[in-house]
Amino acid sequence: MKTSDFNFELPQELIAQTPIEKRDASRLLVLDKNSGAWEHRHFYDLPDYLHKGDCLILNDSRVLPARLLGQRLPGGGACEVLLLIDRGDKTWECLVRPGKHLRRGARLSFGDGELTAEVTEVLEGGNRLVKFNYEGIFLEVLDRLGKMPLPPYIKEELQDRERYQTVYSKVVGSAAAPTAGLHFTEELLQKVQKMGVKVGYVTLHVGLGTFRPVKEDDITDHLMHSEYCVIPQETADLINETKKNGGRVICVGTTSCRTVESWAGEDGTMRASAGWTNIFIYPGYKFKVLDALITNFHLPESTLIMLVSALAGRENVLRAYKEAVRERYRFFSFGDAMFIH
Repeated sequence: MKTSDFNFELPQELIAQTPIEKRDASRLLVLDKNSGAWEHRHFYDLPDYLHKGDCLILNDSRVLPARLLGQRLPGGGACEVLLLIDRGDKTWECLVRPGKHLRRGARLSFGDGELTAEVTEVLEGGNRLVKFNYEGIFLEVLDRLGKMPLPPYIKEELQDRERYQTVYSKVVGSAAAPTAGLHFTEELLQKVQKMGVKVGYVTLHVGLGTFRPVKEDDITDHLMHSEYCVIPQETADLINETKKNGGRVICVGTTSCRTVESWAGEDGTMRASAGWTNIFIYPGYKFKVLDALITNFHLPESTLIMLVSALAGRENVLRAYKEAVRERYRFFSFGDAMFIH
């Protein structure tokens, strides 16, 4: 299967640059994964498609304000550091700019010296290990000095940082938001729970690899990035109970989907787990746990459009995307949503 099989025409103006005013007022394209039939709705209509006994699985990861803008020492030239992975001992694996000036031993300052750092190692592939020096709690310093690491296709400055967080986010560690969850309000979650739909949480810390294009012609040659994820015991129990009672497991976002599919047994039994996953889901994959998916509209030729094509069929997905373009849906992180069932 070729990467080009997952291409589609997307006018640039359909890439959403800002979140809409009300989270659940975004549009919702409801796609039947078997027939390929679709309906045009709004996200607040989601309860119409849920049944008592279903469960929603949400990713409670919270985005780190991981983008730091500062100066190089002693010269004062501008620099940018993007935190990727906490390696312990105040050291993070980072992306840096300008790379040619940030070699081993380079010293950096952020927030008039409130936070300083030194590049301790240049890794294969170009990432850096950066050791930070600060007073107090690092996450609080980051909260003051850091900016949200918005995806490269968003050019507008974000006015309210909380709009790039889900209302249920709590475990800090993502470099990008699990965006399917951005449409939920607390009221909508309460409404579905009152209907008898259970809600369970997993954690997958989204890495920037999620935006990495597939460069190989044959998709099976693509090397998938790794991300850290956790399934608590209570969520594993909820999934097993839902399956036993004939309910559907509905994942909110590709990150929740990849988490449960990574750790499910071949028979669909879920167990509490934690670790790194590099699962790559593309057409031909047999889902072990997931029955339905809430997701945004994804980039052409991305691993994410391949994942939704594994669930609903490539032809169905590309037809639905063509319809979404025709109907002027908003695409990507701040865009509209799909419910594939």
